[in-house]
Amino acid sequence: MMSKPRIAIVGAGLGGIAAALLLREEGFDATLYEQAPAFSRLGAGIHVGPNVMKIMRRIGLEPAMEAMGSHPDYWYSRNWDDGAILSQIPLGDFARKAYGASYLTVHRGDFHRLMVDAVPAGSLRYDKRLTAIADRGKDVLLRFADGSTAEADIVIGADGVNSVIREHMLGTELPRYTGWVAHRAVFPASALAKYGYSFDQCVKWWSEDRHMMVYYVTEQQDEYYYVTGVPQAEWDMSKAWVESSQEEMREAFAGYHPMVQSLIDACSEITKWPLLERDPLPLWSRGRLVMLGDACHPMKPHMAQGAAMAIEDAAMLARCFKEVGTEDHETAFALYRANRIDRASRVQKVSHDNTWLRTNEDPAWVFGYDVFNVPLVEPTRAAA
Repeated sequence: MMSKPRIAIVGAGLGGIAAALLLREEGFDATLYEQAPAFSRLGAGIHVGPNVMKIMRRIGLEPAMEAMGSHPDYWYSRNWDDGAILSQIPLGDFARKAYGASYLTVHRGDFHRLMVDAVPAGSLRYDKRLTAIADRGKDVLLRFADGSTAEADIVIGADGVNSVIREHMLGTELPRYTGWVAHRAVFPASALAKYGYSFDQCVKWWSEDRHMMVYYVTEQQDEYYYVTGVPQAEWDMSKAWVESSQEEMREAFAGYHPMVQSLIDACSEITKWPLLERDPLPLWSRGRLVMLGDACHPMKPHMAQGAAMAIEDAAMLARCFKEVGTEDHETAFALYRANRIDRASRVQKVSHDNTWLRTNEDPAWVFGYDVFNVPLVEPTRAAA
């Protein structure tokens, strides 16, 4: 293989772009192939914890992130009806000192735009929907819906919960609907002024079977966001999302505190998304193909760590390539999986259980993690 391998990354979401930028930091080049026709400010809010901000520091984006996001002093958990504080997790200056970086909440689209703008010209190709893969032993041939092809020495599947790379490795299988949906809404914070409340910077409202997570998504705190977790027996898997309504929200959160009711009243553009999972996969790589993020460990968003796990995966994969070299890609892939599977699986499980920070627990195992300095463990012979 060439000293500078041809690396193709399928999917230019946060995990895929992080992989491209981090590989570049380690001396490798990669080309991103994204099925969307162009960038758009999709998504809504996202938490960016210290574990991710340390990765942003490595690729030179930490100052821009600091200037972009809201910096909550605390994560509050509140009781659904009376607003009583269930937990108060210190962030702000405490996070910087204790975990080595800031804790931010931002608009996912703004975060994504910052990452896209950091990709070298010509390294991100849009309107490339992958339709076929052929691992030819010495290289991989990718075919796209527009009729074009690409050849690569290594292919990284960062193509999400419905990954084509995963299907190629393991066969077609729909993700599992968890029985929960998430309502999402972003709206001007000024719409709340008339209600007279002092709204928390970052708060999760809990009852026994549902919740609402609320936070600002800009440094100016001029946009507010909520996302829910609500049980719903069935979902039409042909739909990625559907429109929701204030009426549906009022029914789902009947009896909740007046502050929650004011959030529902403040905006009318609401969408509803299914929460999907997969069982842990038997392998994360095969031949010259390897996966990261939701392609290999999709999870509920209840820890606000799904994108973080994809970005950590990207950093560890780049670290393993640096450690082993790309010529011995199978050893690099085994080292990568060995050093990610326990952490990703633990986060996947806690996210599934939806217990994260409901009480005053210590989040250091998540926020204090430094992917660049954690000691590497050797893969076992059985590791895929």
